[in-house]
Order: sequence, then structure tokens, then C-alpha cells
Amino acid sequence: MDSNSTWGDWAKDLSATQPLLIAGPCSAETEAQVMAVARGLQGTAARIFRAGIWKPRTRPGGFEGVGEIGLPWLQRVKAETGLLIAVEVANATHVKLALAHEVDVLWIGARTTVNPFAVQEIANVLQNTDKIVLVKNPVNPDLALWIGAIERLAKAGIQKLGAVHRGFSTYDKSRYRNLPEWQIAIELQRKFPTLPLFCDPSHIAGKRDLLQEVAQQALDLNYQGLMIETHCTPDEAWSDAQQQITPERLAEMLADLRIPKATDTAEAYQAALRNLRLHIDAYDVKLLDILGNRMQIAGEIGLLKKENNVAVLQQDRWNALLEKMIHGGQEKELSQEFILRIFKAIHQESIHHQEQVIYNPES
Repeated sequence: MDSNSTWGDWAKDLSATQPLLIAGPCSAETEAQVMAVARGLQGTAARIFRAGIWKPRTRPGGFEGVGEIGLPWLQRVKAETGLLIAVEVANATHVKLALAHEVDVLWIGARTTVNPFAVQEIANVLQNTDKIVLVKNPVNPDLALWIGAIERLAKAGIQKLGAVHRGFSTYDKSRYRNLPEWQIAIELQRKFPTLPLFCDPSHIAGKRDLLQEVAQQALDLNYQGLMIETHCTPDEAWSDAQQQITPERLAEMLADLRIPKATDTAEAYQAALRNLRLHIDAYDVKLLDILGNRMQIAGEIGLLKKENNVAVLQQDRWNALLEKMIHGGQEKELSQEFILRIFKAIHQESIHHQEQVIYNPES
């Protein structure tokens, strides 16, 4: 896949200024509800109206979308408001119906991105069409799956591609519905710098009081657009009520967002930035040295455990260490989520080093 592709042109054409806004209800519920939200969005910066027609659910019994009957409602939105219309598609049938109803933007959801067979099926139907196709990150933090889905669409001749970062599922307790794991999206940006990257603060936050914070973080990381779930009566929504906001609140939030410049060419800024980055680089080298020394000691502990026939994992020790590090992190204004991620990774690597000594003493 050509990382120098001009994928970003369609996004620039739609919006002269960042962010390009996609907004609308989590689910299309009724024609009246769809039209009410669309009319409310006419007073905002939204350029694309989104609504879920088919809703994948983890367990049966929940609202799974109105289905095909909702597509003419979206056509009416486009005819009466001029907004482009967008729906989620999960299989070839969805794509064919969306194309038949003149849907402008199709997005592949997180549950579908994880399935290469489903993505290929969608790519085959979309072969060489001029539709905008957005790929949400997979449910799990797997960059290769995300890239693979984008590559399948690119090979099908789709020119108007984009990615949507909606966060990643976690078993750990978190203030977010889905962990942002910003570094994964940053790595996607690094690999494909012309691929438009959108943030879905609604699914990352899971609750409306965190939306602005997440949206601002995305803009600070140079995302090109936002996808925000919007409903005229959010508390009465048939799905994901807690993360939706009214069109009026959306307009207020957008007005409060700070749109950063990509960079600043002023010499004073560049000189100060170079100086600070030199400090960062020096600390990064120290971190590697410290981690390397720590793992050497972990290996020595593994040898000692082997000689005394002691289990590698000492749960009480790990629990006490984690509690101590969380407390210490708070004193240094480091979030609990960050401390947990860092020290779980360090702990796993330490176990690996101990196991290497125990089971592969000559390695």
C-alpha cells in the first residue's frame, strides 16, 4: 500500500478548516427522530450525518437497528439539509443496500474490522467505487488488524479512505468506556501520514461529560476530524444514551475546542522545542538503561527461585508493588491508568526474563 497516496484530498475538499465533523444519532430510531437531529445539526459545523441502521450487539435481545427501512430516512436528510449521509456496514448485503440508497460514507465498525473475511467481502462489493470508506479500529488493540482492513480496501481501488479511532476494549476498570491507547493511532499516522484520521470521542468516553476532553486530546494530536453521536433527546435514546449530546451542546463544545496549528515556524519556538526534545531524548536513553538493569536483576531473581524451587509469580509481592507504584504515581501526577499499563508491561517482561533463566538457562 502506497503511504504517499493522496487519500486526504477528500477530507480537505469537504472542510477547509479542522475538524471535519461527522455527527448524528447512535441509531436511527424513527423518521421523525432522524429529521429532528439532522435539522438541529444544520446550525453546527457538521458536514456528514451519521446514523446506525444495523446495530451489532454483543448479546441478543438489544435493539439491533431498524434495518433497511431507515435508509430512505437518510436520503431525506440529504435532500432536505444537504448533509452527506453515513452508515455502518458489516457485510455485502449492507453495502449493496447502502449503495442503492445513495449513501455517501460507509464505515466499518470495530467488530467487523477484526474479521478479514467480512472486510474482504465489503471490499469486493465496493470495488472501484467513489464512496468515502472509514475504518474503525478493531475492538482489541491490534494495529496490524487495523492496517490490514485498510489495505484490503485500498487494493479494491477505494481512493477515499479514512480511519476512525474509537478506543479499545479492556477488562480493567477505567474512566473511559474504551481505552484511547493514543500511541496506536499515532503509529498508524506515522505509517500512513496522508490517511485522514478521525476520533470518535463518544465511544472512547462512554459518557458525555468526557467528550470535550477526549475531542481536545484528538485535535492536539493533529486528528483531521471528529465523529460525535448527537440526539435531540439523548436520555431517551434507544442505544448508548449516556454518550450522546444534543445538537445545541455539540455547537457549544465545538466553540470551546482549541484548534492547534500543525506547527510554528518561528525560530524562537523551534529553538525551544529542539532544546526540550533533547531533554526528552536523554531521559528516554536513561529509561532504557534502567529497564535493562531491572531485567538483569529479574533474571537473577529467577535463578534464585529455580535453585530454591519457588514459583515465578508471587502474587502478594506483585499486589503490594502495584499499590505502591499507583500511590507514587499519584504523587507525581501520573494517572492510575498509565501506571497500571506501564507496570503490568514491566511485570510481564520480568516474568519472561525469570522464565528464560529457569527453562532456558543457556539462552
